[in-house]
Amino acid sequence: MPISVSIVEDNDQLRGTLARVLDRAEGFACLGQHASAEAALENVPREKPNVVLMDINLPGMNGVECVRKLKQLIPETQVMMLTAYEDTENIFNSLAVGASGYMLKRTPRAELLEAIREVQRGGSPMSTHIARKVVQSFAKPTATPISGEATEELSAREKEVLDLLSQGFMYKEISDKLGIGFETVRTYIRRIYEKLHVRTRTEAVAKALRR
Repeated sequence: MPISVSIVEDNDQLRGTLARVLDRAEGFACLGQHASAEAALENVPREKPNVVLMDINLPGMNGVECVRKLKQLIPETQVMMLTAYEDTENIFNSLAVGASGYMLKRTPRAELLEAIREVQRGGSPMSTHIARKVVQSFAKPTATPISGEATEELSAREKEVLDLLSQGFMYKEISDKLGIGFETVRTYIRRIYEKLHVRTRTEAVAKALRR
């Protein structure tokens, strides 16, 4: 079954371009295009897509508030922010209300499609620049490296995977870099989350950077 996607974006040209990219890509289907949060809240729950691509700067209600409301209506649907905003406040507000990923609009098409696949598989894709901002927001002058106390129970390979996660690499990129299978990467990440008692990439990286 193709990954079904709904788009919430007020720029008509970009919205249309994204829809065409999805419909032409193998394994994807665009279910709906919405120019406002209000239209999305009315229609997306009926569409029940696997993934929603959400802009932040929308007319009327903004994308962050739209995510909060959508997750209440269709909690099983994954939401990935696709925006031009790179500031920490928007990033964390989006993640706090239920977004699972945060990508920039300038992301190359192939990388965007891979990010959609990753968020559908339960990952938390972020543009490398965004992931670094997340890491930096947690880092303090006294922070320990990833090999410190917070990760003392992790194996050497798990620490390698966590280090790459903290740099913003996606699951497939980690697989390629370490020369291991994609499912093996998922297994390592699941173990990392269990050992650190976290549920997301952001929480894992944050805990690794704390004393």
